[in-house]
Formats: sequence, C-alpha cells, structure tokens
Amino acid sequence: MTSLDALTREAVALANGALPLTAAESEVARQMQICNACRYCEGFCAVFPAMTRRLDFGKADIHYLANLCHNCGACLHACQYAPPHEFAVNVPQSLAVVRGQTYADYAWPPALGALYKRNGLTVSLALAAGLALFLVLVMLQQGSLFGGPVAGGFYALFPHNLMVSLFAPIFVFSMLALSLGVWRFWQDLTPATSGAPLTSPAAAEAAQHALKLTYLDGGHGEGCHNEDDAWTQSRKRCHHLTFYGFMLCFAATSVATIYHYAFGWSAPYALPSVPKLLGAVGGVSLLIGTAGLWRLNLQRHPMHGDAAQKPMDLGFIALLFFISLTGLLLWLMGATVGMPLLLALHLGAVMALFLTLPYGKFAHGIFRTAALLRFAVEKRQPSRLALGSD
Repeated sequence: MTSLDALTREAVALANGALPLTAAESEVARQMQICNACRYCEGFCAVFPAMTRRLDFGKADIHYLANLCHNCGACLHACQYAPPHEFAVNVPQSLAVVRGQTYADYAWPPALGALYKRNGLTVSLALAAGLALFLVLVMLQQGSLFGGPVAGGFYALFPHNLMVSLFAPIFVFSMLALSLGVWRFWQDLTPATSGAPLTSPAAAEAAQHALKLTYLDGGHGEGCHNEDDAWTQSRKRCHHLTFYGFMLCFAATSVATIYHYAFGWSAPYALPSVPKLLGAVGGVSLLIGTAGLWRLNLQRHPMHGDAAQKPMDLGFIALLFFISLTGLLLWLMGATVGMPLLLALHLGAVMALFLTLPYGKFAHGIFRTAALLRFAVEKRQPSRLALGSD
C-alpha cells in the first residue's frame, strides 16, 4: 500500500504539472531542510531568508534559490555540518549544479540547451579563430590584408552596411533567445514566489543589489572566499570591472550608431569623441577585470562547486579578454599595416561572443537578476507559514 500511495501522489503531482525532482534538485531539498532547522546563515545573503519562507522545496523553489546564490562561499565556511560531517551540507556546490542545469532547461530553442555543457574554452576560442580566419581569407582575396596602412579606417575594409548585415541577425537572435529563456524561468518562479506582480520599489531594490553585487560581500561586507578561508574583495572588484567595462564598450557602440544614423558622422572617431573615450575606458576596465577573473577562477577551491562550469566560465572570460585586447590594439595601431589582421581577429572574437551569448556564462547575470527581482517582490508579501489556530 505504501508503494501504491507513493505512486498515486506522484501521479497527482504530475497531473498538476509538478515535475519530479532530479537527483541534484533532491540533494538541494535535503540540504535546505537541514539549513532550515539550523538557520545560522540566515543573514548571509538572499538565499536563506527566501529559504525560511518555505517548508517544502519544489522544483521552482529550488531553481529560484539556485539562481539567488552568488556562490560567495560564506555559508560553506561557516557551516558546522559541512563535509566531512555526515550531513555533508555544501550549499554553494549543490546550488551551483542546479543553477547550471537551469540554464540548459530554460534555453530557447530547447534543443540548443545542451550547448551550455559544451560551450567551453576550446569551443569558444575555436569559433573565434574560425570566424577570424574566414575574414582573413576574405581580405586576402580582396588584396587588402597586406595592402599597407588603410586610409579611412575599418569601413574601408568592411563597409558599414556589410558590418551591420553580419552582426545584426546574430545580435537579434541572441537577445531573443535570452529573453525567451528568462521569460520561461520567470513564469515558473512567479507562482512559487507569492505570485504578486513586480512593483517599482521591488524593481529598484533588486537593481541596486544586482548592480552593486551586494551578495558577493559574504554577508558581512568583507568579501567572499576563493581558494581558502580568507575573505577577499577580489571577486567583487573583478566582476565590477568586467561588467562595467563591458557596458561602457556597449555604450560606445551605441553612441557611435547614433552618430552614424542620426547625425551622419561616420567612423573612425578621434579623441576626445564620446565613443572613443567610452571605448578606451571600457576596454581597459574589461581587460583588467577579465584577467583578474581568470586568475581567481583557476585558484577557486573545488568545494565551492563551480568546477562543472569552469570550461564555460573560462571560455566567456577568454572571449571578453581577447575582445578588449584586440580592440585596444586596434585603437593604437589603426593606421599601421597590422590593422587588417587585428580587425579580423577582433571581429571574429566579437561574433563568437554573440553567437555563444544565449548559451554561455553571460546568462548567469540575466537569470540571477530575475531571481533577485522575484525575491524583492516575495519579501514584501506576508509569509505563507503563519500559524493557524487549528
């Protein structure tokens, strides 16, 4: 009868749209039950206040907590039940496994979700090299690869309309794929996090936490762990340099687009133009940030659980580093004979980045922001665990 009752409950759950937990999700649920009884880490980050609003942990709850986690490692180093204790509680590791799986599960189109597991360092660099080689062969056929210094800048080699026709479809598809994947994630999270709609105060709070990387402070403002028990602000600083460097470079491209279409001012632009200033500062910031993240990633202690994502992490970091390096070199060597080859390498890396964007490490920031938004909504709602009189 017990087996029959269990099968009946599972059948009812499936009929109601509740999918059974995977082994990794079941492990998260087990550890959350232990953490819910202990609550020592309740003030560390958003994961634990969200956890205390639950007694049971369904699939959507687990996906929510996994993407709230910033993997700072503070709870692991503070936990009395961490390995080698028999309870073997390692929250960062268990959440990291599920977090990586959510990217694949919510990917759009679904068939491409497997790319998250294959989008490693080798694939990223091979794709960049292949695209760069294609551009080199095109210039070689045109006789512009070794034609001496190029007057008129990049567009003398690749006309503006050709550049747009190459990058616009890739960019549009990447943004569409990311948006649809996160929308599916949001639809699952909403009923699991009170179902209340997003409000302006909640959005402002979540944006502040996302932009400041509040939860990389380790819950006490001294930073997080990397290779040992010592606190460090290095991960937070390198993330900030990388993110804001990327955003400055994107702003430089956006301003240049406005210049071209709204005012008819064609590139190349010279200092002290806004696109050049934004690109230079962003490129240096991106270069320093990604170099730091690469070093920290290689030194990261394996118990933090991000070893499975390391190839994807390093592939994304390497592409960003190579883009910033070649972009800065193009600025310095724009009028030399080496410019055509540098341009091919730079454009190959940029195209590889945007081709892999929906199925690489970039997605973690989008999914985490969605989870932070739902957390900011949920915390403003009455707890569902209020005790009744019966």
